[in-house]
Amino acid sequence: MTDILLDARDISVTYGKVEAVRGVAVQVTRGQIVTVIGPNGAGKSSLLNALMGVVPCSGRIVFGDAEIARLAVEDRVAQGVCLVPESRELFADMTVLDNLVLGTYSRFRKGERNFKADIETVYELFPRLGERRAQRAGTLSGGERQMLAIGRALMARPNLLMLDEPSLGLAPLIVREILRVVVSLRERGVALLVVEQNAKAALQIADYGYVIEGGRVVMEGAAAELQGNARVVATYLGAASGKAPSAAEGSA
Repeated sequence: MTDILLDARDISVTYGKVEAVRGVAVQVTRGQIVTVIGPNGAGKSSLLNALMGVVPCSGRIVFGDAEIARLAVEDRVAQGVCLVPESRELFADMTVLDNLVLGTYSRFRKGERNFKADIETVYELFPRLGERRAQRAGTLSGGERQMLAIGRALMARPNLLMLDEPSLGLAPLIVREILRVVVSLRERGVALLVVEQNAKAALQIADYGYVIEGGRVVMEGAAAELQGNARVVATYLGAASGKAPSAAEGSA
C-alpha cells in the first residue's frame, strides 16, 4: 500500500470567467499534517472545496487507491474524507451532542448504530464539549463552535481531515488548544490538510507545506525548510509580531 493518501493533480476551479485555482497539485501522505498558506483570495479555500466536491473542478483526485473526482460530497465522506469549512456550518438550534451524532450519518448509512465510544473520544479531545453536551450550539463561544465542528467531522472517522482556517477569529489561547488537538490527531493516525492564514502557526505544526498565490502553487517543501525560506519569512512570517503557538506547545 502506498503511503500517499491524497494525490490531487492539475486541479482548476473557475467561477464564471475567474479562474480561482489553476493547475494545482497537492499530495498528503498518511500520518502527515500538510498546510496550504497564501494571501487572502489566493484560492486556498476553493482548493479544499474542490477536493471535498463542494465546488466543481477539473483535474484528477485520487484518495487511497480510488479516483474520487466525480463522487458526491457524501460519498467522499464515506470514503474517509472530511472538511471543516471556515463557516463551521453547525446546527445552531441543536445541542452539542445532537450535532456530534449528525456527524455519524455516513456510518449510519452503512448500518452502524453504536457511536458512544466515538462521542467519548471527542469529549476527551475537547473537554469543554463534554461539559456543554446539552447546550445548544448557537450559544457556544467561537472557540467552542470550532471544537464542535472538528468533533463532528471526527465522528465520521475520517482518514483525511481538511480544516479551512481553523484559527480564524479565535483568541491565542484557544488557537493553542485547537492546534494541540490537530497534532494529537496526527498521532492517532489521521492525516490533515490545513488551510491557514496564520502561516507561522501552521508551519510550526506541519510536516509539509504549499504556498499558493494567484491560484497557483508557487512554492512547496518541508515545513521546516519553508520556515527558513527568505521569501516566505519576508512575505508571511516577518510581519507576525505576536507569538504563534509552537509545535511544542501544540503537543503539550
